[in-house]
Amino acid sequence: MKFTTDKEEKYCILRLEEDKLDATISPQLKAEFVTLHTSGYKNIILDLSRVRYADSSGLSSILTGDRLCKDAGGVFILSSLNDHVLKLIRISQLDTVLNLIPTTEEAVDAVFMYEIENELRNEE
Repeated sequence: MKFTTDKEEKYCILRLEEDKLDATISPQLKAEFVTLHTSGYKNIILDLSRVRYADSSGLSSILTGDRLCKDAGGVFILSSLNDHVLKLIRISQLDTVLNLIPTTEEAVDAVFMYEIENELRNEE
């Protein structure tokens, strides 16, 4: 699996450098989510700008990342989805569960907003 990671203090951006998110990539992506989780990253942005096709295995790996972030009290965001992948997520009705944000820059802003809201909730 080809990918890049941009690790910051409050979040990590994982950019898939693949055309397909399917059964051949899914196990490796899940393993990378687990690695990031155990390294202390609770906020993950998955940039899917290069992905043109996804299947149910790919959605399963995305749900794994979402669950790991939520369990850690963080947020998991999908950014830069193309029309096919977005359509699959909507057909699967996962658009009500997952955080979908148009661009990676907006996703970074959303992470900071989530962190601020979390801090305010904890102060109450």
